[in-house]
Amino acid sequence: MTEFTSPLITAMEVIPVAGYDSMLMTLSGAHAPWFTRNLVILHDSDGHTGIGEIHGGEYTHDSLEACIPLVVGRKVTEYRSILGAIHRAAKKDAGDDGEGIQTLDISKLKYVVKSEWAIECALLDLAGQVLGMRMCDLLGEGAQRDSVELLGYLFYVSDRHKAADLPYIDESDSSDEWFRMRREKMLTHEEIVAQAACLQRRYGFRSFKLKGGVFSGSYEMDTVRALKKAFPEARINIDPNGAWSLAEAVSLCRGMEHILTYIEDPCGPETGFSGREIMAEFKNAVHIPVATNMIATDWRQFYHSLALKSVDIVLADPHFWGFEGTVKMSQLLHDWGLTWGSHSNNHFDITLTAFAQAGASAAGEPAPLDTHWIWQDGQNLLKDAPVIKDGYLRIPDAPGLGVHPDFDRIAEANRLYNSLPYHDRNDALAMQYLIKDWKYDAKKPCLVR
Repeated sequence: MTEFTSPLITAMEVIPVAGYDSMLMTLSGAHAPWFTRNLVILHDSDGHTGIGEIHGGEYTHDSLEACIPLVVGRKVTEYRSILGAIHRAAKKDAGDDGEGIQTLDISKLKYVVKSEWAIECALLDLAGQVLGMRMCDLLGEGAQRDSVELLGYLFYVSDRHKAADLPYIDESDSSDEWFRMRREKMLTHEEIVAQAACLQRRYGFRSFKLKGGVFSGSYEMDTVRALKKAFPEARINIDPNGAWSLAEAVSLCRGMEHILTYIEDPCGPETGFSGREIMAEFKNAVHIPVATNMIATDWRQFYHSLALKSVDIVLADPHFWGFEGTVKMSQLLHDWGLTWGSHSNNHFDITLTAFAQAGASAAGEPAPLDTHWIWQDGQNLLKDAPVIKDGYLRIPDAPGLGVHPDFDRIAEANRLYNSLPYHDRNDALAMQYLIKDWKYDAKKPCLVR
């Protein structure tokens, strides 16, 4: 019998990249004309290449580079112990107060995102190639399904012409109906319904989520009602990112059981109580399933959220929890009669592929996965970008992630990154073109001042 010898990891590259975005509106403001990400690319002694993608910014980039000595020279098949060495070496940043993002303070997102999960993804990609197994077969109890359902993530989009100094891109000459639409203003109920209809034609979505925290809660609920009227068979959800008070959230959501499939983070911390406590009170008053990606972003927060019965659906973003961690979360939730799903941020097709692999391994009946990728579709960094068809993404049959980096496109995205005036997310910049001296307020929708 020939003894198996694992190849060694010979190099680790950390490549910051950027792509273009629309003027999407959220509680934290308006998306800038660009978004940034960090890529991890691993090479092994047998010629394999593994790739991972995670949030952008200098903090995450520097954290990844600090991990290189802990990765290079190790066997690919030692990926679990490599991650363990990274965790043991990690130190808590002085600015991390432990609050997480329960008030959606974007400046704290870098403490919730763990840079090593991009390394984990690249390691799993390599390990799968070495072992001849898909990434989803290496996670949890292996693949539970060969395709995963995604939802159409709907956004109010402001008029980019009001921020004429900012370089938002114009796709009005595109042959693709969705590409043309996604860069233009969409603020009315009718425009959001048209957005959903276009996404359904383009990707076949059967589920939709509206990003709230933009207008008054009553206006946004009218948009939700319009969506349900237009798509009576679809799952309709809304995420105001905790913008509503407890009293307002209860008032808005009572009687919406036949319209909303779930409500995501309807309210947050107030009057000295944490978001976990306030959400528990909301659940006692309103009988609609509650989802979160804000109040349960690590295991300690998850424990308190479950103890208080604050949530029904945990949107366990693999960039918060890790890929093994999010699948472990799905197993616990399934055993306890709760539901797993995944949150997303602006991302390229590498993250879309990786999150689908995690979704394929998730236990139980997952909620349709979030993805922002539809707003970035066409800016792909893979030679074989995934395709969303009939609302589903099929897992590639090839080992690892099953995809191949396009290094020319990656170099182009790196050049864009290096040309930008700043690299951390800043949703206030564009908002100040709309409202003079605008500042973030966790309890005021961004256009309510």
